[in-house]
Amino acid sequence: MPSTLTAADGYTLGVTRYPASGTLRGRLIVAGATAVPQGFYRRFALYTSAQGFETLTLDYRGIGLSRPASLKGFRMNLLDWGRLDLAAAVEAMGGDDLPLYIVGHSYGGHGFGLLPNHQAVSGFYGFGVGAGWHGHMPLAERLKVLAMWRLVLPPLTYWKGYCPWKILGLGEDLPLDVYRQWRHWCGFPRYFFDDPAMHGIEEQFAAVRTPILAANALDDLWAMPRSRDAFLEGYSSAPITRLDLDPAQWGGQIGHMGYFRAAAEPLWQEVLKWFASLPPRPALP
Repeated sequence: MPSTLTAADGYTLGVTRYPASGTLRGRLIVAGATAVPQGFYRRFALYTSAQGFETLTLDYRGIGLSRPASLKGFRMNLLDWGRLDLAAAVEAMGGDDLPLYIVGHSYGGHGFGLLPNHQAVSGFYGFGVGAGWHGHMPLAERLKVLAMWRLVLPPLTYWKGYCPWKILGLGEDLPLDVYRQWRHWCGFPRYFFDDPAMHGIEEQFAAVRTPILAANALDDLWAMPRSRDAFLEGYSSAPITRLDLDPAQWGGQIGHMGYFRAAAEPLWQEVLKWFASLPPRPALP
């Protein structure tokens, strides 16, 4: 059911709630990837709701149902997606004795460490989480990504006043500040952890003690296992399980987006099995 949430700074977010079928086993939030609208996760949300989990998907500010009338001149911080938008979802879905889980895709693995209320989450399962640095990618993909950052997107973004991602068929358009920060941090092997201007963010991530499982497909060229491992160093206090997915064992090609396509249902079964193995609340400091 389409609805809205209000973040702590007053921004209105477009969300969709999927009521649980049968006995309510817990609650689940889908923390999506950069430039990916929440509708992409609908199939997964329908699956988890059918398994007894009340599920919520959201569009971060500037994206999809949370996009303003015009992106030109729209100002924000990429960190807001985690510390404000995802935090509002946790606030709305938590607060009782039932466990709350988050399934994150790509950026979702960044946003989780930015949460001021991560203690309310009993488990985080990440797909395709990585540092974004081109040096972690195979050579051909590395060259494509460098061409995108250095040759293709700068003139397009200057022309439109925001990043016209849709023109390239890669997802939702992005606010200018998101484009600038994302591009800048992808220039570091460990993303924003290596940015001198972000000194102190390590302590925020180190405070997370929620169990994490990070699954990355071997054919996910944007988030290879080595890229995942570089970023996960930031979660220095959390119990982490790393899973390398061989696409041949999971029905064929996965890539960076296949974790949530119809053929990935066996992966979703494993997600819920892992959640069921966890205690109802993460260990506190």
